[in-house]
Amino acid sequence: MAQSLPSPAQAQRSADTRAWLIVSGVTVLWLIAYNSVKPLADWLTFALLGLAPGSRLGDAVAFFLYDVPKILLLLTGMIFAISTLRTFFSAERVRQTLGGKREGVGNVIGAGLGVLTPFCSCSAVPLFIGFVKAGVPLGVTFSFLIAAPMVDGVALALLLGLFGWQLAGLYVVSGMTIAIVAGLIIGRMNMERHVEDFVWEIRGGDGAVAEEQYTWTRRFAEAWEQVREIVGKVWPYVVIGIAIGAGIHGFVPEDALAGIMGKEAWWSVPAGVILGVPLYSNVAGVIPVVDALMAKGAAMGTMLAFMMSVVALSLPELIILRRVLKPRLIATFVGIVATGIMLVGYLFNLVI
Repeated sequence: MAQSLPSPAQAQRSADTRAWLIVSGVTVLWLIAYNSVKPLADWLTFALLGLAPGSRLGDAVAFFLYDVPKILLLLTGMIFAISTLRTFFSAERVRQTLGGKREGVGNVIGAGLGVLTPFCSCSAVPLFIGFVKAGVPLGVTFSFLIAAPMVDGVALALLLGLFGWQLAGLYVVSGMTIAIVAGLIIGRMNMERHVEDFVWEIRGGDGAVAEEQYTWTRRFAEAWEQVREIVGKVWPYVVIGIAIGAGIHGFVPEDALAGIMGKEAWWSVPAGVILGVPLYSNVAGVIPVVDALMAKGAAMGTMLAFMMSVVALSLPELIILRRVLKPRLIATFVGIVATGIMLVGYLFNLVI
């Protein structure tokens, strides 16, 4: 008797099961590798290279050899997990969820979805137009557009690896708070007239698009592709940033920066925000340097404000948004977000 072929559903279940087994096996290998980084870095530095523990060069080399593989492993794991989660939140689903939502609740939902939805500067304009067509209020739209780049997957992975879950969690909460409040303020200012006219002219139809069905095999495949793309782009910045951080860690005296970037230097927070705006493309290299600066006396609030401005007030994104926003609305957006970031910076410097 001829054996019947498996149905498409059965074949897909088998493929999904294989995908889960592969991901589970790779996760075990990832955990083994991550827990081996520290002893391996110490062995390479002090046993193989023969550098003295506690020496400036020894500390710098050990810092570099430990942080590079640790951060790259964290980036790989975090981006894979976040990208898998994000396959459940397409831009079309976000538009449908936010369409018709009132301010307040809409701002909270918009900021939350911004964290979970794939976003880059190049997609700012089509997302903005799509939200307007779906009837999403302007303030809610800005809550989404602020939260999406601010709570960045790469930045979050680096913060988690270098500072721990407490600061990473505070970063997420602070970023979402700024996005919600800024969106509420912009919404109350009734600045719709400062959106370019052509955006309102193309406002028609619901823009609904049938969503594609995802299997676990496809989710994992797309997540792995995101890992390859993002890590492939940022790893040089990570290595350069950690190299700079290693030099600071090994050769800059303790508390050397307290007078320049410490809590007493009131001007350091706005200076950090101003310096952070043009460094968007180098966020992966900036955060390891921030880690080293904090170890030498830089205040947490100052560094947090600096990191937020790097990802939230991206110069490329502002240039792209100029296509759909008039200068006054862009200036209002920058002013409100920058003020929120500075308030967070001063608050952290005050209480921590």
